[in-house]
Amino acid sequence: MHRVYMDHNATTPVHPEVLEAMMPFFKDHFGNASSIHWAGREVKKYLDEAREKVAALLHAAPEDVIFTSCGTESDNMAIKGAAFALQEKGRHIITTRVEHHAVLHTCQFLGKMGYEITYLPVDPEGLIDLEELRRSIKPQTTLVTIMFANNETGTIFPVPEIGEIAREKGVIFHTDAVQAVGKLPIDLRQLPVDILSLSGHKLYAPKGIGAQYIRRGTKLTSLFQGGAQERNRRAGTENIPYIVGLGKASEIAQRDCAKRQAHLLSLRDRLHQGILDRIPHVKLNGHPTQRLPNTLNLSFLYIEGESLLLNLDLEGIAVSSGSACTSGSLEPSHVLLAMGIPHEIAQSAIRFSLGWENKEEDVDYVVDVLPRIVKRLRDMSPLYQKHATRAE
Repeated sequence: MHRVYMDHNATTPVHPEVLEAMMPFFKDHFGNASSIHWAGREVKKYLDEAREKVAALLHAAPEDVIFTSCGTESDNMAIKGAAFALQEKGRHIITTRVEHHAVLHTCQFLGKMGYEITYLPVDPEGLIDLEELRRSIKPQTTLVTIMFANNETGTIFPVPEIGEIAREKGVIFHTDAVQAVGKLPIDLRQLPVDILSLSGHKLYAPKGIGAQYIRRGTKLTSLFQGGAQERNRRAGTENIPYIVGLGKASEIAQRDCAKRQAHLLSLRDRLHQGILDRIPHVKLNGHPTQRLPNTLNLSFLYIEGESLLLNLDLEGIAVSSGSACTSGSLEPSHVLLAMGIPHEIAQSAIRFSLGWENKEEDVDYVVDVLPRIVKRLRDMSPLYQKHATRAE
């Protein structure tokens, strides 16, 4: 059976160069970077090099980058850290209705602690109204947390404009850039971002490693109490093998970003056009152009996305019906519902997210297999039968 993986927004395979870079640190270079003897000094050098590579990808200063265990920890650190550090100024936070659950659930947690949370709505293409953001900021607002790009639709938010509004009002701006880093060029010398979260396993490093950019002077309360690692920002012995892996993945992403973008965009558009040419009643979810180059979220009307996903899996095709973190839920995507998409159309959505290792033959295989699956499912669908009867 031909096997095709198109769920890279959920996770990516570890790049061969990343794996090769990591291996010595499981055996030969095993020291604790906080130790002052030779074993510690040996790995401290590689820790510093990895930090420089992550910083270079973001065009940031290495001293403004710290390592975490994942994107979720980075989001929690940013939101809770800013909320607790600035609670004397105020207890109001602004976010959107389409954030990843690492942000939404953290904000809900703070809401139960007495913080006021404003959840900005989005338009049918998944974008916020910048003037509504401006109006929502109060004297007691301490944090705006809005994602760089949506994990389900790929819609890219106007980060420069959001950051400028936050800066004008003297409010910290955090962006969850887990899906954007490695897919889009990010220059923190130009972007008015105070805190940025990223995750290794979305850019071909292993699961279990993340990073956080914290602009110098930004006040954050530490989540963990313990040692003085990561400039007293994040206590805990550094995970050197995985940090080295993230450094290598960042180096590769910086080296190959433009080439990857062009490759992914070509494949994504080939997939989209191939589906539109062969299957009727398909709707794009997300912004038509302001979107990640690898992400295609489509609703196949009159059938259920979960059924389509399972049938594609039987043909060796791995895709998603939404965020991997909510794959056990039978409810439609909160992102699509927030965009005003009707329940039954949101329920029929599938997300294709491509990676650098995908090829044209993978796309052509999906385009070849998908029409007969959709036809078979629609033939069994009462909704489609009703539609076909009306059309006659």
